[in-house]
Amino acid sequence: MASYWSYGFSVSDAAIPSTSRAFISNLQPCRLRLPAFRPRNIRKPHTKANRIRTSFSALPFDLSPPPIDEDLLEAATTEGARISDDGIIETFHNDDEALDAANNGVAVVDLSHFGRIRVSGEDRYQFLQNQSTANFESLCQGQGCSTVFVTPTARTIDIAQAWIMKNAITLIVSPVTRESISQMLNKYIFLADKVEIQDITKQTSLLVLVGPKSNQIMEALNLGSIAGEPYGTHQHFSVNGMPITVGVGNIISEEGFSLLISPVVSGPVWKTLVSLGAVPMGSGAWEKLRIFQGMPAPQKELTDEFNVLEAGLWNSISLNKGCYKGQETISRLITYDGVKQRLWGLQLSDSVEPGSPITIDGKKVGKLTSYTPGRKGLEHFGLGYIKKRAASSGDTVIVGENTIGRVVEVPFLARQPPLSNSSSNLPRSSVQ
Repeated sequence: MASYWSYGFSVSDAAIPSTSRAFISNLQPCRLRLPAFRPRNIRKPHTKANRIRTSFSALPFDLSPPPIDEDLLEAATTEGARISDDGIIETFHNDDEALDAANNGVAVVDLSHFGRIRVSGEDRYQFLQNQSTANFESLCQGQGCSTVFVTPTARTIDIAQAWIMKNAITLIVSPVTRESISQMLNKYIFLADKVEIQDITKQTSLLVLVGPKSNQIMEALNLGSIAGEPYGTHQHFSVNGMPITVGVGNIISEEGFSLLISPVVSGPVWKTLVSLGAVPMGSGAWEKLRIFQGMPAPQKELTDEFNVLEAGLWNSISLNKGCYKGQETISRLITYDGVKQRLWGLQLSDSVEPGSPITIDGKKVGKLTSYTPGRKGLEHFGLGYIKKRAASSGDTVIVGENTIGRVVEVPFLARQPPLSNSSSNLPRSSVQ
């Protein structure tokens, strides 16, 4: 059973909206010892009067199901959200505003439908070391990384966000791979392995802040010390006695933060983030943002058809650690320059169906994997694989029958320069 350790914490309420003070007054940091690094930008507490100070307490992370509480969905409905039958917030009917906030301000999105898998036991580091591409043994408590689950031939399954906690490693995965990854991990636990796999999706909620002004939200919550830390760095706090973990970055960007919380307090946390200026974003706008950012997704860019290097997930790959699933194939691809195609962004002249061929002079050179209309339906954008020697950034291609596409770099992939077998194996995935 993991534990969170809290300590006295000062919060100035002078500059905080009144609707948020009740939440912030109950926000307690928990002490974590991070041997690899210390926060760089520790802010001194505000000196104004009327500080609110909490007392020391120990907070166990209880994985038992909490009471049924639809407070977050009720709060979202009040804000005009459309919610699907399975409880996913689809839209607030403000997709253009939310996308603009993600690019220029800050947006908040409920990703509780994404999977959360808890890997515990004495052998958890070595186990995940063998089952995915990142070097977990180079990481310490309080750090994090991205890691890719692949087949033995390095074909892609999913990319996961991982947090190294005191007694467990928490993985955040796509909703479409949650069950299959849990089953796969359980399948590879041998009798002598001291490893336990728990799906904690229903026992937790996941809120994400995205956008260049996300740090301002952290400052308003008096949590500015975590801003500027490496991707995956996380700290534990409590809200009304319930645990909350705040991590740097999110699934598609190192700009922003991820909040893993109990569903019991997800509503108050969400309301506070909105009251502090975060624009609500639904899952539809989040999918648009994913495509514009160039983040590959399972069953689209991550399939048995493409390998992990073609998907451009270099920051999540270790070349110097011990044997792991898919390693031999990855090493051969790099050694013999065997990566024949790569994932690109495509500015399109019109809408086009995913799966459409990409051609140059009538010859097929690739395939479109994702498509989205942009703001006000005036933009058209997609992701697609194109043969390396056929096109590069700035070139023009034809998608489908006659849709013109311009090949462009996308932010997520542009941050992932290729490695070589001689590269130093510092945990690049933790500093994405």
